[in-house]
Parts: sequence; structure tokens; C-alpha cells
Amino acid sequence: MLVHSRGGKWATWGIFFLLFLPLFALPLLVILAASFATNWSSVLPSGFTTGHYSAATRGESLQALTTSLVTAVTASLLALVVGTWAALAAHALPRRARRVLDALFVLPVAVPSVVVGLAILVAFSKPPLLLNGTRWIVILAHAVLVTAFAHQSVSAAIVRLDPAYEQAAASLGARPAYVLWRVRLPLLLPSLTAAAGLCFALSMGELSATMMLYPPDWTPLPVQIYAATDRGALFTGSALAVVLMTATLLVLFAVSRIRTKATYR
Repeated sequence: MLVHSRGGKWATWGIFFLLFLPLFALPLLVILAASFATNWSSVLPSGFTTGHYSAATRGESLQALTTSLVTAVTASLLALVVGTWAALAAHALPRRARRVLDALFVLPVAVPSVVVGLAILVAFSKPPLLLNGTRWIVILAHAVLVTAFAHQSVSAAIVRLDPAYEQAAASLGARPAYVLWRVRLPLLLPSLTAAAGLCFALSMGELSATMMLYPPDWTPLPVQIYAATDRGALFTGSALAVVLMTATLLVLFAVSRIRTKATYR
């Protein structure tokens, strides 16, 4: 920490908890409590039951969780491949062209995601690319929405790379493809895993564009959470939200372990 005095450290931690608890932790704790509750008492849930998790971990809910995981993993991999390729290609372009390319990748996150969903719905509802009504249109929408984060993360990492490693490999006779696969990409691996984790988390929680595109047989968990709360099943919706957060955190923890190992290679 930048604060060295004991009083300053206590004040800093006090301000942190004062802001963190009501803004971030308290809403999540209320959702966690509601997932075990049987009724509302005043402003807080009360009672105790685990029955909501029985409904949240079987049948349609389990299928929705699987759908979300498959969608998020596939969209993250697509975003990582496209974003990394574009970042590597843009690094060799003039600065003005690089800025134009960066703006194009950022554009989908500069507008509401429902606009991106509408654009994809219009673009892929007629031949020759008829994706409307299939799972692929949902995966494509998620990939479009998260590719900007992969591109920005990898672009920033490329700028920080020490060119001496690539120059040394080239001076020893390594071909450009060999330098890319055995030198540059391994050096970028920590940033690639961080970008993959961010893309996965964002895809797991995406709702607005998904609501416009998902077919009946490909319903992600956020859609089911929205449907549950919309019909008044707040406790079931809270249990579904906890399941979604837990699954996302477990995957992010695994990605963090991979990133840590890649950093110390």
C-alpha cells in the first residue's frame, strides 16, 4: 500500500469497507440469504430451506447452466482467437490504422448490447447465413460482445513485450511462424488467460442480447433467472443466481491458477 502510517492504513481500510460492503458485498449477501429463505421479513429474507437449490440444480435449471457454460466457453475461445489475431496484425500497422481497428473492435461495447443483438438478428435471419433459431446465433452474439475485451487485453500486452526475445530468435535463424508460436505467444500466455477469464465471466452474465436471440432449446441461465424473478419466484431466482456465480467463480479460479503457472514459467 502507498500509505505507510498505521493511522492512514486503518483509515484506508475503513473507507474501503465502508464503500465495499454497501455497494458490492451487501447485495450479494442478500441474494445468498434469499436463496435459503422461505419468506420476507420486513426488508430482509427469513426462514431457512435448501429446497430452492433442489430446483436450481436439476431439470431445466441444470440444462440452462450447461447451456451457459458451453456458450461462454465457445464464445470466449472465438473471441480470444479473433482478438489475438487482430491484435498481432494491428501491431504491424501504422498508428492511425491501428486506432481505426481498435475503434471497430470497441464499437460493440460502446452501444447497448440489445442493439448488437438486433443487428445480429437482422444480419443472420436470411440465407446464405441463416443462424436465427439456432444456438450459434447466441454464441456469435456473445463472441461479438466480448471480443473487444480480448483484443484490448492482448494489444496492451503486445506493447509491453520486450522485442529482444524475438530478435534473438530471428537472429538464430528462426522463421516468423516459429517465433510466433514458440516465443511471442508463450510470452503472451498470462495475458491470454486473463483475457479468456474476463470474456468467460462477461458471457456468463450476458442477458440483453441473449433475450432477443435465444431459441427455446438453448436457454442460458441468466434468461431463466430473469424468467423466475419476472413471475415472482424471487427465492428460486436467487438460488439460480448463486449457482451462476459459483460456477463462474470456479472457472475463474481455474483460469487464475493457469495464469499463475504461466507467469512463473
